[in-house]
Amino acid sequence: MTLSVERIRASLSDGLLSFPITDFDEKGRFNPETYKARIEWFIEHGVSSVFVAGGTGEFFSLDLAEYHQIVKIAVETVAGRVPVIASAGRSVAEAKVFVRAAEQAGCDGILLMPPFLTECPEDGIIEYASQIMRSSPIQFIYYNRGNGVLGAENIKLLADNNPNLIALKDGVGNIAALNDTIKTVGDRLVYIGGYQLQRSLQRPIFRLV
Repeated sequence: MTLSVERIRASLSDGLLSFPITDFDEKGRFNPETYKARIEWFIEHGVSSVFVAGGTGEFFSLDLAEYHQIVKIAVETVAGRVPVIASAGRSVAEAKVFVRAAEQAGCDGILLMPPFLTECPEDGIIEYASQIMRSSPIQFIYYNRGNGVLGAENIKLLADNNPNLIALKDGVGNIAALNDTIKTVGDRLVYIGGYQLQRSLQRPIFRLV
């Protein structure tokens, strides 16, 4: 059973957010046992939420079967102690499938990444994100970065049109623009800084594809 929206927002607002890598063996296969141990290690060190299968967690290298395993193991290992946030992205159709997998596994939220590489205008980004958010009642965090950057008014529009958007992760690092967004949108969203290079607290095993 997923946590309440209030609990998720509180965990994102105050505490140490963790972004564990995804473990692979020497043959490039997902390693569930070391992954379980990694997540448990994070929980034991007092994190407030766990973000799995994201940018640090190799999302763009994972196939759906691997993703299913990862989110299921993460939810089972965390066992409701903190929110589990999975990731989605790529095309609208693919994102909906990954969101459904995370929802079925019992994840508490989705970090929605912008479309991969392809540039698009802000109204296109809003439509992309909205189609995915409307496909599920799960809670969403929009990752404002790369080719998917929205200005303050469009972030407000995205929030107004999608009640299950609860947070914005800033991957731009423009403090003036972020302040403008906060003034425009207010406390409707939780704001997460995502511009600094995030480093795992344990040595990563990178996957080459």
